[in-house]
Amino acid sequence: MNDIPLSMLFGMLAAMLIFSAFFSGSETALMTLNRYRLRHLVKLKHPSAIKAQQLLQRPDRLLGLILLGNNFVNNFAASIATVIAIKLYADEEAIVAIATGILTIVMLICSEVTPKTLAAIKPELLAFPAAWVYTPLLKVFYPVVWLVNLFVNLLLRIVGVDVKKNRHDPLNKDELKSIISDAESLMPVRYQKMLMGILELESATVEDIMTPRNEIIGIDLELPIEDIIAKIKTSPHTRLPVYKTSIDRIIGFIHLRKILILLNQEDFDKQTIINCLDKPSFIPDSTPVHNQMHRFKHEKIRIGLVVDEYGDVQGLVTLDDLLQEIVGELITEDVAVRAQGDGSHLVDANITIRELNRVTQWSLPTEGPKTLNGLIIEFMETIPETGTSIKLHGYPLEIIKRDENSVKLVKFLPQK
Repeated sequence: MNDIPLSMLFGMLAAMLIFSAFFSGSETALMTLNRYRLRHLVKLKHPSAIKAQQLLQRPDRLLGLILLGNNFVNNFAASIATVIAIKLYADEEAIVAIATGILTIVMLICSEVTPKTLAAIKPELLAFPAAWVYTPLLKVFYPVVWLVNLFVNLLLRIVGVDVKKNRHDPLNKDELKSIISDAESLMPVRYQKMLMGILELESATVEDIMTPRNEIIGIDLELPIEDIIAKIKTSPHTRLPVYKTSIDRIIGFIHLRKILILLNQEDFDKQTIINCLDKPSFIPDSTPVHNQMHRFKHEKIRIGLVVDEYGDVQGLVTLDDLLQEIVGELITEDVAVRAQGDGSHLVDANITIRELNRVTQWSLPTEGPKTLNGLIIEFMETIPETGTSIKLHGYPLEIIKRDENSVKLVKFLPQK
């Protein structure tokens, strides 16, 4: 090498620095590629994406090839720098150390930090061209890479890591939620909430979303016929449960579209109502929401009564309730959560904890009581008086309104 002209040595050194930058940058680029965008590009038959995905299926081989090349060019660059230093300053004893120090700084800036920073910002810019280079190189140097990986895999097994088992890292539900939460620039907030609602279906049960027993509006056949007709005419719902004395003695559901046609008949009576009834459907309170949605679709029904393990009616659930778990409130005239100018929130205490968390992005516990009223009463172990202030699981609130047996309206104060 001493016979090679200085100009050629400097050219070789520059080439080694470029090769080193290529290996360093492409390593970072390939390892930081967005795997989901990569899969999308592969589905679109993007040639470079296909090559990159094939390489990343065996990251141990790819890293072995990259580091083999990188170490070779770095060591070769150090040798060239040493020869250049000796040729220029043969009489200086410390010149080799000085040349090594200068080369280290130059390589750090030009062949490490700069290309890796570029690769981290624009991974596809380096990864896709590099994939075309590494594919044939991997075939040429496969025996060497295989031998290196053999020892690497043995060392990893000694410390309890199986490369084959840890090659694929599936995306779990919480990570998918984080991706959706970070996609604000790609989709409207309402679509984000819908996707979050779909992900929550698996953990929600009909008990979480049902209309409680005390809020069920129905027709009691023990009432006078005049009262029944008045209730039918003023009902805000299209389907009503029909029972005798108690909702536990339900005999069916009636669709107002059927019965309103018959109201003006002279012989309209309770038997007419009974003749128009649909068979009631009963749903165990622990039924997952997604299972009940499938059941509604399969059985072509839209409403059912939620019962506990003893068969007692606990509430009522409709297809609209299930859909609201995904798309949010279908009717927005009655707003259960009203944000105030000072950062506080006025909240209807009958709102479910799940819905409150969804609207406000809070994290109140959902394992126990299903409504805010129930959570407050469980926390206080009594029905608090108006004006009472508490800190409910980290959230300060004030009781604004209550009646004899429940809290009606609360004000969540701004968190400091």
